[in-house]
Amino acid sequence: MDEAHGDMDESHDERAYTSDCRVRLAFEVLANRWDSVVVYTLGEDGPMRPRQLRARIGGISPKVLNEALRRLEYNGLVERRAYAEAPPRVDYALTEAGAALLAPMRAMGRWAVRYGDAVLDAQDRYAARERERRGHARPGAAGGDAADPIDERGLTVALGPGRP
Repeated sequence: MDEAHGDMDESHDERAYTSDCRVRLAFEVLANRWDSVVVYTLGEDGPMRPRQLRARIGGISPKVLNEALRRLEYNGLVERRAYAEAPPRVDYALTEAGAALLAPMRAMGRWAVRYGDAVLDAQDRYAARERERRGHARPGAAGGDAADPIDERGLTVALGPGRP
């Protein structure tokens, strides 16, 4: 193990951080809105049946939970455990790889607590600049309505939950 890079092995090369690097893979496995919530909940509360998991998370439909669990199983972060009982019973538990994500997720949570307001403020400033810029564009020009949260590249501006 390389002391300077935490859990990374000695063959790790900082210059390897390109579009096909493993670090990108680490972020992609939790990029879906609900996947990190499912991992965190299973990490905090242990193995659960889908109905229990849905009740513990709140605000997630059965279909979306099932999709998240399948994605996480595909990525090797959760294990589906079926029991030969009548009626059949299934629960989900974190794998070693899934459990290993809890510490980085907690670190990201601390980052969000510390910098979340700054990120939301930056999003507000960006959206205001875009509305101002579009407000001065000629009618019918690309960029849409001033209330439209779309930037000049045609991308939706992420304003965050409960934000106009």
